[in-house]
Amino acid sequence: MESGNVIELKNASIYHSQEPFRRMKSKNRGDLVLSQVDFTVGSGEMVYLIGRVGSGKSSLLKTLYAELPLWEGEGHIVGFDLRKLKRKDIPYLRRRIGIVFQDYQLLTDRNVFNNLYYVMKATGWSNETDIRRKIEEMLRVVGLTNKEYKMPFQLSGGEQQRLAIARALINDPKVILADEPTGNLDPSAADDIMNLFKRIVEGGCSIVMSTHNITNIQQYPSRTVRFYQGRLEEIDIHSLLGI
Repeated sequence: MESGNVIELKNASIYHSQEPFRRMKSKNRGDLVLSQVDFTVGSGEMVYLIGRVGSGKSSLLKTLYAELPLWEGEGHIVGFDLRKLKRKDIPYLRRRIGIVFQDYQLLTDRNVFNNLYYVMKATGWSNETDIRRKIEEMLRVVGLTNKEYKMPFQLSGGEQQRLAIARALINDPKVILADEPTGNLDPSAADDIMNLFKRIVEGGCSIVMSTHNITNIQQYPSRTVRFYQGRLEEIDIHSLLGI
């Protein structure tokens, strides 16, 4: 992988399947949704993925975080070769990246603090002082200070997504993969999330974000890739939106 890139795909084919990586068989790859994919993301870069539902955005992200295998072409993310990746390597890959979903995927039976505590213990943190210090730091970064004992249902949608982002940041990833992270939020909460993403990118972490929210792109323009007829194409978002 070229120096400075956190993601590289070359002539890759992306398949969609309901079967996760651990149960996939080479003879049952699923449906081909993208072909001849050449895609790179540099360090500290924000990249939007846009396109119709079913165009392959989520399948690409799932391939990058190894929910789906990469069958054809070349693929690297944060130093991991996606073609050579073994099932036992997936947890190590996911410790190096952050993942944010539209529906938050929080532990609903645990408070804010314990949502982060669980992830930290599961990824090898052992010193309780370090854990508490890191959690306090992450809650400060995402604007949830003094919310550590709230349960997820006591948080607004925007606060739940900020907690999910704190979880994604907990192991200092080089890249965050975000699948429609503002899709369930009102405009004000979505703007808060985009401001947070802007600060994260300024800190050197890359973000690859699929979105249908053109308002977000207008307000926070950045490199944009369109999924169209099974291909990826870079577009001039400034010209397209007149900004």
